[in-house]
Amino acid sequence: MKKSVVSKEYQKLQKDIIQLQEQWKTSLDPDCVRPNLDKAAMEAGVPVTALAAIDFDISLFLQWIEDIGGLLSKYQPEIETSMKSIKSLLDEETAKRWIDEAFAFNYIYFASFAEEHELDGWIPQFVAETVLRPYLQLTAAKVQGEIQSGVHGAGCPVCGEPVRLAQLEGEGKKVLHCPRCSAHWNDRRVACSHCGNNDHETVKILTIEGESAAQIQICEECKGYTKIIDTRQYIVKPTPAMLDLNTIHLDFVAQEHGYKSAGETKQTN
Repeated sequence: MKKSVVSKEYQKLQKDIIQLQEQWKTSLDPDCVRPNLDKAAMEAGVPVTALAAIDFDISLFLQWIEDIGGLLSKYQPEIETSMKSIKSLLDEETAKRWIDEAFAFNYIYFASFAEEHELDGWIPQFVAETVLRPYLQLTAAKVQGEIQSGVHGAGCPVCGEPVRLAQLEGEGKKVLHCPRCSAHWNDRRVACSHCGNNDHETVKILTIEGESAAQIQICEECKGYTKIIDTRQYIVKPTPAMLDLNTIHLDFVAQEHGYKSAGETKQTN
């Protein structure tokens, strides 16, 4: 496997974040997440979390933000002031708004929040997403047994994250993995994971020099791509989040060739 373009320090930070998230999950009451597995909605591409009843503990949420602030400041002392500002800005109502907007992938809201309060643009979105994930992962763990497949074009069937990562498992089965909630589901080996196109003339593979365990599946119909990693070649299998991070160079290659991690929707008359 080619050496990751991500610095070792940033990899260490991400591992520490994942470890922190695992600690946070142990403090959650499993009954705080009550999925509603509506098969008709799931077949229409509605993510499980959109219909789940989730009881957010706002005091816990705020504590986690303080925890992640301390960890980030350890690696990047220059953002300590920004984290202190966020702590002072986040009352209960604002925290609830952060949860809602993180759920909805509302990047514009967080960018506006950062600009209004003179914060580094990436911090609010990153922090909100980081502290939301334990709830998403708990939801995924509860319903994983019912998630066998997804709807092409709808993203992760649990949280809605755009598809971008697959692993080859067993006899070469293609299994999609969500770096956000850790759900996984099966997909056809030759199909585009975005639009479902299975025409071998327009669904192709980009191979990367020096990458024996990695390739990029591209689709000329929707211009989407999926990283496919043969983790059977790994001695230690990383989490989906770490695997996604450590293969970010594949995203760069695909995007340089004009492909996107979320394929384009084709309009029909």
